[in-house]
Amino acid sequence: MGSKFNALWKNELLALGKDDKDKAITVRNDYPKPPIPCFEVTEGFDLEKVEELMLEREVKIAKSMANDIIIPDPAPKFVGDAFLDIYAKLEHILVKDSVRCFLRFFENCEGQGMSSYLTITAQTLTFIVSFNALRCAKVVLEGMAPELYGMHANPNCINKYGYFVLHEAAERFSVDMIKLLLRHGASANVRTVGNDVIENLLPLHVAVENTCLHKYLEDNLEDNPSRSQNHEDYVYKLIHLLCLPEMKIFLDTIRLLAEKTNNLLEELWNYIEDGKIIQSAVLLLAAQEQIRGVSSSKINGSSKKNGFEIIEKCITRHSYALRNEKGSLGMAQELLEERKTLNDCAWLLVDVISHAGEDLSAYIQAHSVVSHVEVFQHVSSILKECGFCPTGDLMDTINLQPYDCRKSNGESCKGLTDANMAVMESAKLNAAEKKVTTVGNDGLSLMAQQHTTQTQAVRKKVGGGWDPTYTKRSFFPYWRSVLQTRVPLKVYPAHASSDPRSRVNHGQLHVSLSNSIANGSTTTPNHKLGPVRRTSPLTSNNQPRRCFVTAATGAFRLLKVLT
Repeated sequence: MGSKFNALWKNELLALGKDDKDKAITVRNDYPKPPIPCFEVTEGFDLEKVEELMLEREVKIAKSMANDIIIPDPAPKFVGDAFLDIYAKLEHILVKDSVRCFLRFFENCEGQGMSSYLTITAQTLTFIVSFNALRCAKVVLEGMAPELYGMHANPNCINKYGYFVLHEAAERFSVDMIKLLLRHGASANVRTVGNDVIENLLPLHVAVENTCLHKYLEDNLEDNPSRSQNHEDYVYKLIHLLCLPEMKIFLDTIRLLAEKTNNLLEELWNYIEDGKIIQSAVLLLAAQEQIRGVSSSKINGSSKKNGFEIIEKCITRHSYALRNEKGSLGMAQELLEERKTLNDCAWLLVDVISHAGEDLSAYIQAHSVVSHVEVFQHVSSILKECGFCPTGDLMDTINLQPYDCRKSNGESCKGLTDANMAVMESAKLNAAEKKVTTVGNDGLSLMAQQHTTQTQAVRKKVGGGWDPTYTKRSFFPYWRSVLQTRVPLKVYPAHASSDPRSRVNHGQLHVSLSNSIANGSTTTPNHKLGPVRRTSPLTSNNQPRRCFVTAATGAFRLLKVLT
């Protein structure tokens, strides 16, 4: 594309995206150092009084610490080393999310390994967020507990691995944690930095990219829609899949982050221009309200342009530029045709969401427990009402199976019985849905109603099995998370062997769950504690107690000794 064309659309995107969603936050490379106090030693010098005054001074300074963006992590290496010595004990506390135990532990160890420069370290806060320990996170973000001596955690301090806690919460798809972090000043516009992670990722990018790893999407869509015989069918299938209840928690996370992300249209256009149709669809549907500009144009009477109009204009210009390319940049004809197809897919996708997005979003929010058959029927109805004509019966060709999170020996993991029951019941329900598609159109609605009743009964029976935690664990291959791409050591659960994209073989590290299950652990790995990543849950705290694969502990300690 020519530079004139790029400048033309980019200026419009930037102008539309400047919403000042994020107040200006100071960026520093370290916390400001307070002046060193001086005391004159005279007759009758009271050392205890001096210590009392010093403590009062430190508490006052700690309370005054602003949540500035800090890059790089200012915590010294010895603090990280000390954290390795305490993380096992801290893990048990965070699994329970016990504020009382956390504060007692912090006080007993005098904050060693968890505090530096009169603040709670980014590594500690990342660890807390990785367990989705909401109560403990709230306590350290507020910093009001006496045991913390005025210290609090800064959500805008980068950790030693090159990302921020909001990236961690985005990878967890923890809406409640994201809300908590945002309330305490976390910026949604911070980006990853360094060699240990893919650089320049926003928290929004983490949520979008990881959502595209959802098993429903990977099992039913080609990575490149230009290889599909009919790109219209591809787009319609993609939209139907995104409206399924198992996608809701993922879209909710993206929607929340999009509300706080600056230059949202530019981020969307980057996906479209790069031919990333699934990422574009995920962001379009989840953030359609922000893109549309409803909040400003309808409520405040603003003349602000509709973001969909700007994006459609950019796609039109892009299409025109492609048709006039003619190999001027040495582009192979096959690649040029592929880019044209991707551009056509993007145009149809934007057109569909711009017209049907509000109705689709309202349906998703109002129907978190509904059969797949009913979803496909209703979504098709919405699309037809908006002038689009999806063809074919998706239920005939679609594969809607979760990962089998059970142990390889078939026994249910301790503490996860309900979730595993839900997996088995899900298979039964999916089989029932396939049977529903064989009946005539006259009986389809009745069968769908009966199936919905059956689905609700099963989900009520299994309780927590259909909560967002189950959804994330059963459909998101966390071992391929975008934040873990450059991690030198990865821990795979047993069911990752059924994932062809993981390329897990016998030469790679496999963690036996036998010991961790005996200790009450689950199989969801998380991020680094020391030189390598550790494991932790995606589950929420109101679910049957989960634990974590602890087999990596020995590796951490060994690496610590060797370094």
